[in-house]
Amino acid sequence: MLNVSNAVVRYGAITALHGVSFNVEAGEIVTLLGANGAGKTTTLRMLSGLHAPSEGSITFEGRNITATKAHQFTSLGISHVPEGRRIFPQMTVEENLEMGAFGRRGSFSEDMEKMYATFPILKDRRKQMGGNLSGGEQQMLAIARALMGQPRLLLLDEPSMGLAPMIVETIFRIIGEIRDSGTTVFLVEQNAAQALRLADRGYVMENGRIVFSDSAAKLLTDERVRAVYLGEAV
Repeated sequence: MLNVSNAVVRYGAITALHGVSFNVEAGEIVTLLGANGAGKTTTLRMLSGLHAPSEGSITFEGRNITATKAHQFTSLGISHVPEGRRIFPQMTVEENLEMGAFGRRGSFSEDMEKMYATFPILKDRRKQMGGNLSGGEQQMLAIARALMGQPRLLLLDEPSMGLAPMIVETIFRIIGEIRDSGTTVFLVEQNAAQALRLADRGYVMENGRIVFSDSAAKLLTDERVRAVYLGEAV
């Protein structure tokens, strides 16, 4: 579905990604692990057109999208839930969801009801301003807004950040349900244990490079991953 080949991203004289290559197959949850500053968010911003690679290529469903502009990605079937949620705080929950369907033709009321079924709390809060929601509710709204674009690939950047453990469990359960409903997920997440228990495969990034990859099950038992990312003594 998605293939990134030898991608290089630079910020002026600073190289943030060094020849990064990875792939995501349809129907998978693939997670990208790494410490702060490793290049994970830059990778997602590259995949959503916010930072075009200066070298390398990106293909999605067989189409070269390397030079595609950010505003075109939703129409391609790719939606991005950024770190920090980035909902519209002065709009209601319902208006935020409508913005997620911006550019679609015809009625999207059925999809709106699907979002309310998936996130019942949003239905209860549908007339509230997004800025008045709790952190967990805002994360649910950000995911639901992205799904309103009917993506085939959903990019998630740190969905558990700053959330209470009980809410994190709910968010990860919903991510699994999203995959089960037919949407492929590429997940950047510092909660490595949760991410690997949910994902099919994983990549580990250090200093802007993919240093190793494997099935999620094998990464969970890998001594280096356990020591560095799971905080276990081995």
